[in-house]
Amino acid sequence: MRHGKKINHLGRTAAHRAAMLSNMASSLILHKRLTTTVAKAKALRKYVEPLLTKSKSDTTHSRRTVFAYLQNKESVKELFDGVAAKIAGRPGGYTRILKTGTRLGDNAEMCIIELVDYNEDMLSTKGTAAAGKTRTRRRSSGKKGAADATSTEAAAPAADDASPAASTETPAAE
Repeated sequence: MRHGKKINHLGRTAAHRAAMLSNMASSLILHKRLTTTVAKAKALRKYVEPLLTKSKSDTTHSRRTVFAYLQNKESVKELFDGVAAKIAGRPGGYTRILKTGTRLGDNAEMCIIELVDYNEDMLSTKGTAAAGKTRTRRRSSGKKGAADATSTEAAAPAADDASPAASTETPAAE
């Protein structure tokens, strides 16, 4: 039984796993996107999201705490200077995992893990979708639905009458 075993060990020793997650977190912060397996990405998300939350308060203590995890001066500087400014208004959910298929050699599920506020393509499509949306749709009650059904039934025979006439005119026009 595996009761209470939440952590995915990823087939590594504790030291190897900590070093791998530290390196992956540094790469994610520096490059904003990383291609890896789904299992590693899910483990990385649990590792890096608390660090991103801690970077919102730029104090010496939080910088030292994050450095203890990352062990990379450049990534700590980028995290507190560049990334923290972008994620300041976000209450959580700083990363996104996009599944890309399987790896050819061992059929492992592959994905891209990225920082949400840095994907310009998704940010631009989200902005246009929000601008084009005019109203929210809700399920209607039974009474309203029955009234809408009768009005569409009344409109449907009129459309059916027009379509055969239009189809007979088209071959004659040719």
